[in-house]
Amino acid sequence: MRCPYCANDDTQVKDSRPTEDSSAIRRRRICNACGGRFTTFERVQLRELTVMKKSGRKVPFDREKLARSVYTALRKRSVEPERIERMISGIVRQLESQGDVEVTSDQIGEFVMEGLKSLDDVAFVRFASVYKNFSAADDFRSFLTELGTDERGEADDND
Repeated sequence: MRCPYCANDDTQVKDSRPTEDSSAIRRRRICNACGGRFTTFERVQLRELTVMKKSGRKVPFDREKLARSVYTALRKRSVEPERIERMISGIVRQLESQGDVEVTSDQIGEFVMEGLKSLDDVAFVRFASVYKNFSAADDFRSFLTELGTDERGEADDND
């Protein structure tokens, strides 16, 4: 495993243990060159997935890219990292178990929206604003109205 600090290939595993939900192995490593410490995760991969972008371009599925977008939506929100990792692992399992090796970016976006909705409302709206390409405040208002809430997050009594 290459060191993220000095790019040396000579690293050593100091500790290994399963994650809380046993979906991965967490490994603490140390670089033999610079002494830097870092963590890696080893996960089971059922199949190689390909993502079909809206442009028609095909790219390999990247779990880390999925995780970055989820963590960006959850930035400065008080959600336990274990819950976030469980959600990300659940999305990956859903994608892998669909049977197709090709998934659309829309499918991934919908799974993330579904997961974030049950995890954190603010992160859900943040992700939706990028995923649905909001360009004005009215886009947020319309989206929240569709969810049956007003701008304050309270139930709309006009139904």
